Amino acid sequence: MTQLRITDDLEALLDVLPADIRSAVEKADDSENLLEIILDLGRVPTARFVDREIVLRESEVTRAEIDYVDERTGEFDADNRAGIERTLHRISAIRNRRTHIVGLTLRVGRAVYGTVDIIQDIIESGKSVLILGQPGVGKTTLLREAARILAESKRVVIVDTSNEIGGDGDVPHPAVGKARRMQVRVPTLQHEVMIEAVENHNPEVIVIDEIGRELEAAAARTIAERGVQLIGTAHGRTLDNLLLNPTLSDLVGGIEAVTLSDEEARRRGTQKTVLERRSPPTFDVLIEIQTRDRFAVHPDVMASVDALLRGYPLVPEIRTRDAEGKIQIEKAAPVSTSRMDAKETKTPRRGGRQPFDVTQGKPVATFEEPLTTPGPRFEPTRGVMQSIKIYPYGVARNRLMQAAKRLGVPVVVVKEPTEADTLVTLRTYYRDRQQTILDAEHRGLPIYVLRSSTVGQMEQFLGDLFNVRGEQAASSEIDGVKEQTQQAIQAVLNGERWVDLPPGPSLVRRLEHEMARNAELVSHSYGKEPRRHVRIFRE
Repeated sequence: MTQLRITDDLEALLDVLPADIRSAVEKADDSENLLEIILDLGRVPTARFVDREIVLRESEVTRAEIDYVDERTGEFDADNRAGIERTLHRISAIRNRRTHIVGLTLRVGRAVYGTVDIIQDIIESGKSVLILGQPGVGKTTLLREAARILAESKRVVIVDTSNEIGGDGDVPHPAVGKARRMQVRVPTLQHEVMIEAVENHNPEVIVIDEIGRELEAAAARTIAERGVQLIGTAHGRTLDNLLLNPTLSDLVGGIEAVTLSDEEARRRGTQKTVLERRSPPTFDVLIEIQTRDRFAVHPDVMASVDALLRGYPLVPEIRTRDAEGKIQIEKAAPVSTSRMDAKETKTPRRGGRQPFDVTQGKPVATFEEPLTTPGPRFEPTRGVMQSIKIYPYGVARNRLMQAAKRLGVPVVVVKEPTEADTLVTLRTYYRDRQQTILDAEHRGLPIYVLRSSTVGQMEQFLGDLFNVRGEQAASSEIDGVKEQTQQAIQAVLNGERWVDLPPGPSLVRRLEHEMARNAELVSHSYGKEPRRHVRIFRE
């Protein structure tokens, strides 16, 4: 659908400007892309467009010009916002400590038909929808159009905190259609007006702009529990941002730390204390506005939050609008939450120790000795490794995936042993002969036993499983490390303040520290794995 802009009443906004500033805006001749006009006391006036910012004149803005604009706009509310009656424009004020206005932001308000077509099916589904986006990306415009569309068939009430949706004045702008508008006297009372709207006016849909306070989030939950559809917006970029926002995380269910039983922690392959969703989310669908014509849709917020907290994030549905106005929808491929594919990395890591390899129910190697009897191998086919499904029993899944990333091997972690090609566990659980391990042995499933749940152990296990080199440094590599370290030592002895060595595993760093100590120099390790490195310097 091609967008059709109705009047943006730009003349009304230009009328409140001093004559020379207005002329400069008109001379720019780009009203379609004009976003804001900035007037700051003692600075040059500027105009912001979608893709640039221009200076409107070289002389600075005076106090008289600030007062000139102030006199021609509506009264500023407690949130320092005003408007122009029967328009959608917003004027925001910056005040000094004596409450005098020293800066103005005049934002152009536009009503655009057709903006909601990209998500119209979701809006009309009856589900509560939360729209995330950065300031200026078009959230309010989308919300206004959604209210108009829904008001054609439902009872819609807009809670308009700053009169951005329905415009300034007592009569709402025609862009909201049949929707009713409730104004908010003070922004901090928005939550009370939200509840009042439900109790007094029998709405089927409530539209809210900029949910930003804890009381507003609580009011939104109360409204949703009464069976009223919510369409709201909040500042943010992604679902991850919202989960980390303690004020607004309740909109998607909130987060709390829970303690698992020993058996459940082993089954999940996690620590005993994990993060889980606290309650059902207030909103059913979450939409991330990435650009004005590209949206990421989470059609099931509950499933998306649960998957994200368990380390298996679901890929959102991507909706885009092309230059011709056609809508393209890229639905995410079904992903089982019981597994997560490892991403490949280019450079394998080095170092680590040999794990126990247990096949046929008995160990065939020790940690201190080389592997003498190979376990099952999955050889590469035409240069591409075959994916292996691994069931970790009592082994930390996040560390297993970290080891897979370092080695660049395609691992799929599964939740049930019946789905696995091999099982990996710890020596403690294997010695206890737990039922899961006995069942795996009975089915002939290859079993690998690790002494501890460290990344190094898992790298060596995966290296053997895929028949690739693990972290055990070869003698030639050790010689190269020694030569590089000796060059760094010599550079410091010759006057360099310090020398940073390339990142390496703990085995390599230990060798570098020992060589620096033997040369009577100081060395420290810096950074986090896998970029942790040694710096050599004088005392």
